[in-house]
Amino acid sequence: MEIWNNIYEIFNPVAFSIFGLKVHWYGLMYASALIVAIQYAKYIVKKDSINITNDHLDTYIIYVEIGVVLGARLGYLLFYSDNPMYYITNPLQIFNPFSQSGEFVGISGMSYHGALIGFLIGTLIYIRKYDYKFWMLMDLVAISVPLGYIFGRIGNFLNKELIGMPTDISIGIYVDGILRHPSQLYEAILEGLLIAIVIYIVRNKKVFKNRLIFIYLGLYAIARFVVEFVREPDANIGYICCDWLSMGQFLSIIMFVGTILLFLQTRKYTQQ
Repeated sequence: MEIWNNIYEIFNPVAFSIFGLKVHWYGLMYASALIVAIQYAKYIVKKDSINITNDHLDTYIIYVEIGVVLGARLGYLLFYSDNPMYYITNPLQIFNPFSQSGEFVGISGMSYHGALIGFLIGTLIYIRKYDYKFWMLMDLVAISVPLGYIFGRIGNFLNKELIGMPTDISIGIYVDGILRHPSQLYEAILEGLLIAIVIYIVRNKKVFKNRLIFIYLGLYAIARFVVEFVREPDANIGYICCDWLSMGQFLSIIMFVGTILLFLQTRKYTQQ
């Protein structure tokens, strides 16, 4: 296990360089996440003869991807940044991939909960223009997103970010000399693989047609809440209550309660 425990000492986060620009494994994993989710969605559309063309599905993906990127970045600045006013007064810096010295450092700092809000806004704009059924699209999203999410969390791991709490377990990873939980991989399994399996099984039973998104959101909130116990809270925030409640857990509670309330409120529409 020694090689695994010290993987960050031998792993290069930069996959390759093009004309001096460094391409990180982090970016490649996020690109892989998007590709996997899109291709699986298209497979489901074809397999189940869902009433949406590939061209319209591609257009929908563009809408939600713009919403996700904007929402994730703005959500991070709102929920997690220690200086959100700087970005409010300097909006061009929100997506500036260069440091003050001019070095290309990429863009870091994304919020899942912010991405979710951006995703919903992008979806609402899309269905308003193209007149597709909201719950049909939500089923498709619930089926395809978890698989892509696995790659996203692996990207966090390879980028040595969102690190875990100190531990003494054998599968721990040394981060700057401290053995820590590989919490990003726990998230890849719980928030990605496990949810993908559950939704696939439920989907085949046909009892939650047009309501799979509620299963996804509820399970994600639970999984995220649990993993946060072994994930290091953001240094600039720490715990927001009771010396154990992190910002991620607080947002997950809101997400879970909101999911239950929305499910109860919309049952008669989603069953149609």
